[in-house]
Amino acid sequence: MELKNFDAKKETENIVAWIKNWFEENGPTANAVVGVSGGKDSSVVTTLLVRALGKERVEAVLMPKGIQPDIEDSKSLVRLLGLEGRVVNIKESVEAVEKSLLDSGLETLSEDTRINIQPRIRMTVLYAVAQSLKNGGRVANTCNRSEDWIGYSTKYGDAAGDFSPLANYTVSEVLKIGEYLGLPDTLVHKTPSDGLSGRSDEDKIGFTYDTLDNYILNGICEDEKTKEKIDRMHRLNLHKLKTIPTCPKSQN
Repeated sequence: MELKNFDAKKETENIVAWIKNWFEENGPTANAVVGVSGGKDSSVVTTLLVRALGKERVEAVLMPKGIQPDIEDSKSLVRLLGLEGRVVNIKESVEAVEKSLLDSGLETLSEDTRINIQPRIRMTVLYAVAQSLKNGGRVANTCNRSEDWIGYSTKYGDAAGDFSPLANYTVSEVLKIGEYLGLPDTLVHKTPSDGLSGRSDEDKIGFTYDTLDNYILNGICEDEKTKEKIDRMHRLNLHKLKTIPTCPKSQN
C-alpha cells in the first residue's frame, strides 16, 4: 500500500524524543526491557530504544520455547545493536502451567489457551527481569496500531507493557521506519507470524495487512465481507485497549 505524506525520518525522530521524555518522567535511570522475537516490531522498537537511551540502558530478552527455528534472527539483531541479550527459555514454565491446569481437573486445553499461555509467560519473564535489574526496568510493548485495531494480541501477554512506542503506527508505517533505521530486510520484511500457531499472521486473520492498513488510514476496503470482518474484530476486541472497568460506588 502506498503511504501518502508519511515521513519516516520525522516519525523516527518523534518516537525517539517521546521515549526520552517518557523515561525522564517515569524512570530517569531505569533500563528499557524488551522482548526480542526477531520480527519487525520488536526489531524496530529495540533499535529505537537504543537510539533514545543508548545500548547500556536496553535489556534485550530472548524467550524461545525450547528450540526456536528462527532464533538466529533475534540474535542477529542483538549483535547488530551491540547488546548482550539475555536468553530465558520458557519451555519448562509453559509445560508446568499446562500440566497444572490439566491436573486441576480440566479435561483438555483449547488451542487458544495453549497459544496464549506462552505470551503471558513471556510478559511475566519481562517484568521479572525489569524488577531484578539494579536500576529497575520499564517494559516495552511492541504492538502496532494494525494489530491493536483488530485485537491481534494476547491480553496481559504481548498486549501489556509500560509504554508503547508503535501503538499509533500501522504495519505499513512500521515497515517504513524499519527501512529508514537501516535494519536488514530479513528482519523488517520477515513474514509476520505470532510464532505460536504455525501460521502467518495474514493466513490466520484472513486478510493482508495492506488491506487492513488501507482501511484504517483511508477508510477504503473494496471487499465488503472483509470490511465487515475487520469491523467485527475491531468491535469485539476494543476491551483489550481499555483500562480494567471498575464498579462505581453507590451514591448515599
